[in-house]
Amino acid sequence: MLSVDFSFILFIALLATGVIILSHKIFSKGKSRDLPRLDTAGNAIRSEPIIVEYAWALFPVILVVFLLRSFVVEPFRIPSGSMLPSLHIGDFILVNKFSYGIRLPVINKKVLSVSSPERGDVMVFRYPIDPKLNFIKRVIGLPGDTLTYKDKQLSINGQPIETEDDGRYAYKQVKLKGKSADQLIETIDDSTHKILLDGSRKSRDLDRVIVPQGHYFVMGDNRDHSNDSRYWRFVPEDNVVGRAFFIWFSWKSLSGGGVEWSRIGNFIE
Repeated sequence: MLSVDFSFILFIALLATGVIILSHKIFSKGKSRDLPRLDTAGNAIRSEPIIVEYAWALFPVILVVFLLRSFVVEPFRIPSGSMLPSLHIGDFILVNKFSYGIRLPVINKKVLSVSSPERGDVMVFRYPIDPKLNFIKRVIGLPGDTLTYKDKQLSINGQPIETEDDGRYAYKQVKLKGKSADQLIETIDDSTHKILLDGSRKSRDLDRVIVPQGHYFVMGDNRDHSNDSRYWRFVPEDNVVGRAFFIWFSWKSLSGGGVEWSRIGNFIE
């Protein structure tokens, strides 16, 4: 789970400051803003109510942030270990909101298609069970794909997905302290990434599922510790937010704090 989407909050702030400015202009008979007047000491004399001055100052800032977050790139923080080892708890990531098309903010309606999610993409989306929350997982199945997951072996359209042993991974989370998992390198189409399989956990098997049109099947890289499509099935196209692509900051949340310098500036595989 990621942070709650703040687009609606920014929209309300933008609307509020705009209403304050517009109301002031209407009730001041449409006069333009007065230039600042100075007293004998050279200090500016306030010519407008302080709330209007704050609105004038904040409106362009909120507008720029709102446009950037809505159409270009949006930051998120990773709060859970479901995408280990690819993404760590405390990673701050950037999500490209333009890569899958232009969507109207707040209502999330696509108005221009640029491209579609591909297998292996790390995608942020609104959780189908509770759209107020943003989730991040890896795209595994595209519309029309047939998937099976048996004894922790993933198959797409009848083809087992290749994996290569990459040693052991030691968990650092408090609830998993002292435990470890098998780390493997998985290749799906053009995407090569690492996944974790915990031998102490039973496999969440899927006999056979077909991804409906307009939907995607997603899984966490930490396969045995991820709440994903194996439990609640598919992500509708309307819930897609964007593609995660860059780690711009990282904080050692599980080891007493401190900057995780080695992770800053890494692109997400």
